[in-house]
Amino acid sequence: MLAGFKRFIVKLILCALIIPIILIVIFKFINPPFWGWEISRTLFPPQGYPAQTQHQWVNLNQISKNMQLAVIASEDQTFPEHHGININATLSVLEHSGKNGPSRGASTITQQTAKNVFLFPWHSYIRKGIELYFALWMEVIWGKDRILEMYLNVIEFGPGIYGIEAASEHFFHIPARRLSVQQAAQLAAVLPDPYKIKASPMSNYVYQRTLWIRKQMRQLGMGTLDKVYDEQSLFKSFHLYR
Repeated sequence: MLAGFKRFIVKLILCALIIPIILIVIFKFINPPFWGWEISRTLFPPQGYPAQTQHQWVNLNQISKNMQLAVIASEDQTFPEHHGININATLSVLEHSGKNGPSRGASTITQQTAKNVFLFPWHSYIRKGIELYFALWMEVIWGKDRILEMYLNVIEFGPGIYGIEAASEHFFHIPARRLSVQQAAQLAAVLPDPYKIKASPMSNYVYQRTLWIRKQMRQLGMGTLDKVYDEQSLFKSFHLYR
């Protein structure tokens, strides 16, 4: 009886470890038709959530490089170098967390993508641990360019406005490939709280935040994106596809 229970627990643990990897492999090649954050919003809509949402998937090469650089400058400036986790920032968040787990940011773009695609927006140490596990495997299997593409296509830029193409059309009436530096910075400025902050018309906060983001973009330079495009996943580096 006890041996059978132990075998069941081992199988359960193995499934918990393997299923995330399978999902990540699938979504490397297939764009998700829905994702965790969207499902949560649909089931438990916050105030101001619309009956009809907006979303249109676009490939990374159809997204302005200004926008790609803007989210890196505003959300995760070490994105091209880290392996999914900013260790120092994560430890700082955990150190200042309450008894219910971490409640504020410092997540990398990879972690945010893991949360938005695969998980739900609740605060707990368990969810944070699962998020980190997903993030590590996403870096290995997807690589930086797929992570950035996924992030820009599922992130919410306003109530029910999912992805950069929908946001670009909604706020500026242009496709994402035509976003200027200023427009990209305005859109990136809303990401901390898209339900209270609007990209256009600009509030004083968005104006000041946009100035800061543009300054960070100039300092990082477009060479930052070269690191993203040139980065090779560990699968490719070790020739596991041979």
